[in-house]
Amino acid sequence: MLIWVSQHIIAVIAALGYAGVMLLMAIESACVPLPSEIILPFSGYLVSTGRFSLIGVALAGAVGCNLGSMLAYAIGFWGGRPLAQRYGHWLLIAPGDLDHAERWFHHRGDLTVFFSRMLPVVRTYIALPAGIARMKLGRFHFYTFLGSLAWCWALAYLGYRLGENWTTLEPYFHRFDLIWAPALVILLAAVIWHHAKKLRTPASRSKTNEL
Repeated sequence: MLIWVSQHIIAVIAALGYAGVMLLMAIESACVPLPSEIILPFSGYLVSTGRFSLIGVALAGAVGCNLGSMLAYAIGFWGGRPLAQRYGHWLLIAPGDLDHAERWFHHRGDLTVFFSRMLPVVRTYIALPAGIARMKLGRFHFYTFLGSLAWCWALAYLGYRLGENWTTLEPYFHRFDLIWAPALVILLAAVIWHHAKKLRTPASRSKTNEL
């Protein structure tokens, strides 16, 4: 499966150039787990051949991230909170959790979005909670662009330095993802336990029924 995906990623970039990088990174940022660990190192390899420039790849990738994030952000912004309020108890969202998320993004949303854009797995989905929390759109785009620019430049630079050996990056990044996946599962289990405990309290049940 990964080989099939890699072949299509390479074909899109080879055919469309910078527009291909932008398109693929837009898809990756729209909650579709398309591996930027393949998109950007291959683009960096093309920098070493003279077809692309390093800053061009980084900018195309960052712009694509902003474009793709708009879809996930809009889903969260326009549909996320009402749906969460109505059906949130089925997802173990206790009363007050959305308010807490909004306060978090209000005070720390800038750093959350910025650093999340440089984390495997997390970067793909961060726009959705940002939209639900109604983070200001201008700030969201600004920090999405900065974090994505750093991520895109770093991976493209590694591909550029490795030249034709850029494919040797792929196994290491996917091993890194294997570290993140169990960590996220543990975190998810802790969150589920915490919210299930809150939902069992009488006050939480009464507020949930009011929704």
